[in-house]
Amino acid sequence: MRFEATDLKDAVLVHAEPKEDERGSFARLFCRDTFRAHGLEADFPQHSVSYSREAGTLRGMHFQREPWAETKLVRCLRGAIFDVIIDLRSCSPTFRHWQGFELSADNAVQLYVPEGFAHGFITLCAEVSVNYLISRVYVPDAAAGVRYDDPAFGITWPVPVTVIADKDREWPDFVV
Repeated sequence: MRFEATDLKDAVLVHAEPKEDERGSFARLFCRDTFRAHGLEADFPQHSVSYSREAGTLRGMHFQREPWAETKLVRCLRGAIFDVIIDLRSCSPTFRHWQGFELSADNAVQLYVPEGFAHGFITLCAEVSVNYLISRVYVPDAAAGVRYDDPAFGITWPVPVTVIADKDREWPDFVV
């Protein structure tokens, strides 16, 4: 695995380094000891998957409030997404900054999303599956979010939103 810093403090792209032979390829996607050696969360008691039927499906921008904040390791298993994170940590030098990444089944890049970040994505094609390793068990009462189109962030989405849940459309404006 190769770890690449992003423009946002503590967020990392994790690149698989496949080894190929006559059978195909093999790549390590996660190793607890390697993640720990890089100072990253390595305990993921919850694994989840989402499936989106249509291109332009937006999921986000989600996070868990303290003390249930969670780290996520996100990978697109089928299709492609534009994955966005926003640093919501008021003490961070990248507070209120966002960055987007294309994750796809073809590029096999994973996004490490630290605690204190909002996370969401839009599907770039139909029939998309996304896998999440999550550092805490989901607590419904701690679920929170910010709007995908909140002017406080000015996220530029690469395709129009065609499908979005009411709760994601109705998150409140971000307030410091």
